[in-house]
Amino acid sequence: MRVTALNLKEASHLHAEAFAAGELKHGVIALIEEGMPVVIFGAGGAPLLANAAAEVKSRGAYVIGIDHRPSEFFDEFLPTLGHDDVALGSVLEVVPGQLLAYQLAVMRDINPDRPRNLAKCVTVR
Repeated sequence: MRVTALNLKEASHLHAEAFAAGELKHGVIALIEEGMPVVIFGAGGAPLLANAAAEVKSRGAYVIGIDHRPSEFFDEFLPTLGHDDVALGSVLEVVPGQLLAYQLAVMRDINPDRPRNLAKCVTVR
């Protein structure tokens, strides 16, 4: 979910990157360290995503799952409204991702309504 990664960057001023599960084998897995938070969307029903969750978990990552059903690979679970349709399920997963970005900003004492360093064409009419 590239939208959630962008929201995390803008709201909480934390570095975040979004990768497809298939790209995990191509160098990204080398960046996983003990305790690194990894957010995985929709791993409860997709075997490829469950495999990705198992891979990062085995390397010590702290796995946060956003889905409508829990998985044994999740350290934390943020539920969404359940739906097995992939397109609708993806839309429903955006809301917990945005709430995660908001809560991280508030925890870091950053006003999420005032993103910094955005181009003026985005923030000023």
